[in-house]
Amino acid sequence: MFKILVVEDDRELNQAVCSFLMQNGYETVGCLGANEAYNAIYGNMFDMIVSDIMMPDIDGFEFAETVRSLNNEIPILFMTARDDLASKQRGFRAQIDDYMVKPIDLDELILHIGALLRRAKIASSKKLTIGSLTLNAEEHMAYLNDEEIALTVREFNILYKLLSYPKKTFTRSGLVDEFWDSEATSGLRMVDVYITKLRNKFSNCDDFEIVTVHGLGYKAVPK
Repeated sequence: MFKILVVEDDRELNQAVCSFLMQNGYETVGCLGANEAYNAIYGNMFDMIVSDIMMPDIDGFEFAETVRSLNNEIPILFMTARDDLASKQRGFRAQIDDYMVKPIDLDELILHIGALLRRAKIASSKKLTIGSLTLNAEEHMAYLNDEEIALTVREFNILYKLLSYPKKTFTRSGLVDEFWDSEATSGLRMVDVYITKLRNKFSNCDDFEIVTVHGLGYKAVPK
C-alpha cells in the first residue's frame, strides 16, 4: 500500500483529503504544518507528499526545497489557492512534480496521485522503455530499435530524467542544479545546448519529443 504525507494547515481539508485517499486504498499521515511534517518524514517512509503552499512559519516552497535536499525522488504535489504564474514557477524551481489549484476536486486529485506514483516507479526501476527507445540506467546506454545511440553521461541523465516524468516540466535552473556541479559557470545556456544535442541525436525517433515550455524549461512528451 502506498503511503502519502498530506501537509495542509486547514484541519478540515486535511482530514477530508486523508479520508478520501484512505477510501481509495492509500495509507495517509496528515500534518498541519511543515515542522510537524519534518518529524513525520524522519520517522516514516513515504511514497509521495501532497502539500499546501501558504502555511504558518514555513511555507510550502521552503518545505519542498528541504525535502528535495533529503530525497530527490519522492513525488511532491502542491495543492494551493495560489493560481499565479510566479508561484507555479517558484514551485517547479523547487522541483515539485505537480501543481493543483484549490478548490480541489478529490476525484481529480486521485488521478494526479496515481500518475505521479506510476512515473516514480518507472524512475526507480533503472530501466525505461518508450516505444522503440530503451534507456538502461545501470549501463548508461540508450537503444533505439535495438541500435545503440551514443550519449555522454550528462546527456543520458538529462534524457532519463525527462522521460521518467513525461509531460512534467523541468526548469533550466533545476536541471543545472541537478546535473552540473556547484563550480559550473556555464549558466542556463548550457541546458539549451544539451537539449539541442538530444533533439538532434533522436531526430529519427517518433516515440517522443522534447518540448520547450517558454518561461520555465523543458518537458518530454510521448507521441
